[in-house]
Amino acid sequence: MSAPMNAMQTETETSSPSKARLWAGRILTGFTTLFLVMDGTMKLFKPPMVVEATVQLGFRESFIVGIGAVLLLCTTLYLIPRTAILGAILLTGYLGGAVATQVRVSASLFNIAFPVIFGCCLWGGLCLRDPQLWRAGFPRGGSSEPL
Repeated sequence: MSAPMNAMQTETETSSPSKARLWAGRILTGFTTLFLVMDGTMKLFKPPMVVEATVQLGFRESFIVGIGAVLLLCTTLYLIPRTAILGAILLTGYLGGAVATQVRVSASLFNIAFPVIFGCCLWGGLCLRDPQLWRAGFPRGGSSEPL
């Protein structure tokens, strides 16, 4: 009788993240989301520093609002639990474009690495909040069985 109980306990333990992991995921998601919302909103309002920085990167001023709208849409998808993975995938593409842009203008290593690190934080927050993603990335016992 103890074997089925252990199997049931294991199933229950893996079906929801621990409180610490859940809160770590929420905090990481909160910080990344605040940054993305601020960035997207600034692109919608186009203060002079945003226009100047965007033009220096080789984009026309007329693109700024569209870029901000796409960023806010992807961030919204990331925040909705049912579409969080789609949002994370789209934001990864957005951040990949940021890396490509920085490489194209021969930016500093920090400017090139920041979107990569930020993308890791984005996915890290999601994995910490979602037990299925956590198990996919960190399977127990080294097994790589599909979900």
